[in-house]
Amino acid sequence: MVKLLVGLGNPGLQYERTRHNVGFLFLRQLALESGKPWVDESRFQGLLSEYKTPAKTIKLLMPKTFMNLSGQSVGKVARYFKLAPEEILVVHDELDFAVGVAKLKKAGGHAGHNGLKDIIAHLGSNDFYRLRIGIGRPPEGGNVANFVLSNPSQKEFELIESAMQEGRSLIDKLLLEN
Repeated sequence: MVKLLVGLGNPGLQYERTRHNVGFLFLRQLALESGKPWVDESRFQGLLSEYKTPAKTIKLLMPKTFMNLSGQSVGKVARYFKLAPEEILVVHDELDFAVGVAKLKKAGGHAGHNGLKDIIAHLGSNDFYRLRIGIGRPPEGGNVANFVLSNPSQKEFELIESAMQEGRSLIDKLLLEN
């Protein structure tokens, strides 16, 4: 049973609408709809809130570390609440999917995503769920780091929002099955 949703992103206004912050954008929407405020929990290096579904309430975590150190926060929350990796679902950007594609999966590698790599290291396992939101790839020869840290066009942002809605449906279905 999933008990914690983690959104990956970078803290700071300059990153707020970047491709790399789709995990944060996704969780902010869930907390807003649930009417739950974000609480700054320095002991977890993150912000906590809740997502209320008809069946259960799920904890939400936005690490306050930068993306590449997300595992520090996730690991602290997992240890404190005694969560197994399979009780965690991480929402993140996915370069290997076209803009607007959302897919849910359990376990797997990090595919070069440094946030996932750090979470795997801190949990000692890759056996957690992932909601992958497609952001596409930079044009051939383009710098990946610059691409993920840039803002998508308005059309791309609308596709990402659509993927987040699809992702929400996938998560709700998973939570009903769990």
